[in-house]
Amino acid sequence: MIIFIVRRLLQTIPVLLGVSLVVFLMIHLIPGCPARAMAGEAADPVQIEILREQMGLNDPVLTQYFRFIRRIVTGDLGTSIVSGRPVVEEIFEARFAITVHLAILGTLAAVILGLIVGIVSATMKDSFLDILLMLVALLGLSIPNFWLAVLLIIEFSVNRGLLPIVGWGEINQMVLPTLTLGISGAAIIARMTRANLLDVLNQDYIRTARAKGAGERIVIFKHALRNALIPVITVVGLQFGALLTGAIITETIFAINGMGRLIIQSITQRDVIMVQGTVLVVSIMFVAVNAMVDIAYRLVNKRVDLN
Repeated sequence: MIIFIVRRLLQTIPVLLGVSLVVFLMIHLIPGCPARAMAGEAADPVQIEILREQMGLNDPVLTQYFRFIRRIVTGDLGTSIVSGRPVVEEIFEARFAITVHLAILGTLAAVILGLIVGIVSATMKDSFLDILLMLVALLGLSIPNFWLAVLLIIEFSVNRGLLPIVGWGEINQMVLPTLTLGISGAAIIARMTRANLLDVLNQDYIRTARAKGAGERIVIFKHALRNALIPVITVVGLQFGALLTGAIITETIFAINGMGRLIIQSITQRDVIMVQGTVLVVSIMFVAVNAMVDIAYRLVNKRVDLN
């Protein structure tokens, strides 16, 4: 198991290098001169040239990339053009924790709701409740997050006055953003749980367990669910990574000062260095989550061989 974990972690190195290359090229894909984009249209050529020199844009691209990698390894993501503060401080001072907290709560909501709906639907196959739950899951999968957020705000904040619209920290402030992120993930998990559980319940060892007199709860939760959840683990991991990026819209709508809102503000302010740093951090987290999902696969079922 230790060898598998080490090998899986080593496999992330080329992926991270690829991510760093893509993030590095962001600054060179801006139409025109990146320094001009950050300095503004009103900047004179002297100011732009000074900014180019400060950013090292006059150096060869390969030199810039290796300098970028060296800075990443030492924990230096550059300095914000707008605030003048190190990007690492801006990200990890509070915003990173808020975004991760939001993503974790959204993932937990998705897992809890999705498993409950999927298990109930599978155990009551082709019943009215099964059809109703799958229709609700399909609806939850189809509604965009930004529209769902608006619907939740209108119903629970504007019409009923039960929950606040903006902010983060109090429990009542976390409900609407968590539901906004969690519902679409819950729909995916519910549909996959139902499909996998139905497939497992038709296996020979399940019929054998029932023939031996095992109760339906024991058959489902002890014998069937563990094997049915193996593919779901991947979905949960990918959902967590997706929620980190999906938080951009949710944080903007609910005025949450997380990394997503920071990215939006940095884009509008043309703070390319900040955008570069935040995207890099989110990408690294996504890669790390995928690695942990593969490890969790092996822990749940050691017969699974992931090369």
